[in-house]
Amino acid sequence: MREDWTECCFEDILDYEQPTKYIVNSTNYNDAYEMPVLTAGKSFIKGYTNETEGIFENLPTIIFDDFTTASQYVDFKFKVKSSAMKILVPTSKLVNMRFAFYCMQVNQIRNDTHKRYWISVYAKKIFLLPSLVEQKAIISKIEELFSDLDKGIDDLKKAKDQLVIYRQAVLKKAFDLDSKKYKIEKICKEIFAGGDKPKDYFSATKTKELTIPIIANAVEKKGLYGYTKMARVTEKAITIAGRGSGTGHVVLRNEPFFPIVRLITIIPNFDIVAIEYLMYFLKNLNIKGSGSAIPQLTIPMVKGFEIYLPSIPIQRQIVKEIESRLSVCDKVEQSIIESLEKAKALRQSILKKAFEGKLLSATEIARCKKETDYESASVLLAKIKADKKKK
Repeated sequence: MREDWTECCFEDILDYEQPTKYIVNSTNYNDAYEMPVLTAGKSFIKGYTNETEGIFENLPTIIFDDFTTASQYVDFKFKVKSSAMKILVPTSKLVNMRFAFYCMQVNQIRNDTHKRYWISVYAKKIFLLPSLVEQKAIISKIEELFSDLDKGIDDLKKAKDQLVIYRQAVLKKAFDLDSKKYKIEKICKEIFAGGDKPKDYFSATKTKELTIPIIANAVEKKGLYGYTKMARVTEKAITIAGRGSGTGHVVLRNEPFFPIVRLITIIPNFDIVAIEYLMYFLKNLNIKGSGSAIPQLTIPMVKGFEIYLPSIPIQRQIVKEIESRLSVCDKVEQSIIESLEKAKALRQSILKKAFEGKLLSATEIARCKKETDYESASVLLAKIKADKKKK
């Protein structure tokens, strides 16, 4: 610990207010309304309300999720979504709320039990407090570094978005040919929708008797729902999610499986179409389905899609060209994902250094101590505690 810093706990510098009187009465949000409704989680702004009573105005503040310990710094008027939070306020005018917020980001606690954490645990957590002058210098340095980091992250996200566009352009070019086309139903052995789960359905783990995967209308983990004994499909096939948020998601399946729910399964005629060629064609369609409430893809829609069908060798050559280009995309995307993870780690590293007293250089620290309003952290904390006692 730096000799001019001192130990304190969060309840020394932060008090709390219950959110009850600031809870929104109606969740009929509208972006045209002015007052934001907040939550301490990642979503932060749940929506906007036109309610004018029960507005929190004692700013700046920190909202703290009492169950997950997530927190948000707030410097604008607001209402809240629920009572599952504490609204944190300074115990003294000498408390720098921005510094307190950043400090909270590196002082995490285990939150795997369903209980309220502020009073029982978090408020008592000890951290190191520097002088007020140094706090301001630390905040300035953090936000300068974060600004540069955010610019880099924005560039990476834009590059990732461009890859999505490029992938679609590759597929579009491969299949956008002015030649004779065939309806999908003419080049397939079977197109059908999944039904109910089999009677011998088993959901947990494989057994010697139940080894055939049951595939549902899900996207994650290839839609695995459970296991059964008999396969409905024993050949290579393509499935398309027929309904819900994953509508149109195309998966090539190489092993026997049993499709259920609203999963459309396509078994091609392998004598006239290469399955990889058909899969990339379907991906190129970027299928969204129809319907206002829940997007829905139907069997007649799938059967009616028209595809250009060159010879099998040419189809395979097209697939080879597509995969050559997409593999480059995959490598670039993986590099972007890794860079984003590194940026996230770097952000936490900056905060960790800041609250260990290692972010500012010796010159910057010396400059702080020369300021006319400089006073040691121990003197500052004594004044803050005195103000809290008066309250």
